[in-house]
Amino acid sequence: MAEPEWTLDTQHTSNALALSGTWLARTGNIPQFPQDGLKSARQGPPLTFETSHLETWDTGLIAFLWDLKRISHDAHIDLALDTLPDAARQLLALLPDAPEAPPNPHATSPPLLEKTGALTLDSLTEIGATSQLAVTTANGALRTLIGKSPMRLTDLMANMKDAGPSALIIVGIVNFLIGAILAFVGGVQLQKFAADIYVASLVGIAMVREMAAVMTAIIMAGRTGGAYAARIATMQGTEEIDALNVFGISPTTYLILPAVLSLTTTMPFLYLYGCLIGMLGGFVVALSMLSITGIGYLHQTLIAFGISQFLFGLVKSIVFGAFIGLTSCRIGLKAGRSASDVGIAATRAVVVGIVGVIAIDAVFAVLANTAGL
Repeated sequence: MAEPEWTLDTQHTSNALALSGTWLARTGNIPQFPQDGLKSARQGPPLTFETSHLETWDTGLIAFLWDLKRISHDAHIDLALDTLPDAARQLLALLPDAPEAPPNPHATSPPLLEKTGALTLDSLTEIGATSQLAVTTANGALRTLIGKSPMRLTDLMANMKDAGPSALIIVGIVNFLIGAILAFVGGVQLQKFAADIYVASLVGIAMVREMAAVMTAIIMAGRTGGAYAARIATMQGTEEIDALNVFGISPTTYLILPAVLSLTTTMPFLYLYGCLIGMLGGFVVALSMLSITGIGYLHQTLIAFGISQFLFGLVKSIVFGAFIGLTSCRIGLKAGRSASDVGIAATRAVVVGIVGVIAIDAVFAVLANTAGL
């Protein structure tokens, strides 16, 4: 097996590089082309190759030629690759003329004002896209009411089953515990003033006005909102969304409208269910800990709040449902196409849903205080 050798001939009017021997990387004797190897080369004519004495070769030859390619690029000398083996020529064509520059480890971050402006523009763009999606969904809902929507009823019913009956257990458990905790904490304090009976008012007002709507919305953001985002992100990755667009089927009508409508429709019922279960939790704790009769507890609950408190909670639950559905679907639509992007979209949908619900609830609290509710 002949040793790999190369010689550069610059005596004539052209530059010629002769390759001979066996160029196998496993032998460990592949020569390196020196940085000043083309110092004596003529400027103008390209560098040609003489391969008549070239024997077996593998990636060791390609590594040598890549070094030569980078050095010739810096020396402004072209390479004439016609005489190289076809496979070597094709592999060498895939390699860049120069390696990529390493990243600067001390790169400075953008100025604070620039980052703030970029974040503001991204936020405004996202708000605009979500608002446009909300308008399109609302238009689809109106068309559904008059019977002119192309949305399939089976899709709507399947989404309603998932967002409604399938969520009753978790919604019931959480709201029951919330009502029990409120009754326990309130009872411990009210017992000091012999005002045990007002535990019923505390639990009833808290559940109807705030806790049932907020806790149910948080549960649905984690359970259903994350599922919506993951489902649409998966369809994005498998190019099902692209297929719908190719066939002229609007993803908004086919995917988003049933999801948002089902969540918006079922949230008020889940809210009422959460109120009843939360009051039941408070009822159980009050009867077991305090000197209150069942009739007295129910009577105090009924006189503690009016129908306006229920209506206020119902409106909040509807807004929460629409918000969770729209933001989750939007996050799924803008997700990437890799498997990791599905998890990222689901996590982001849950975080945005929970934070958004609490922020919207704060806005409702200010509005209620302004309106005197």
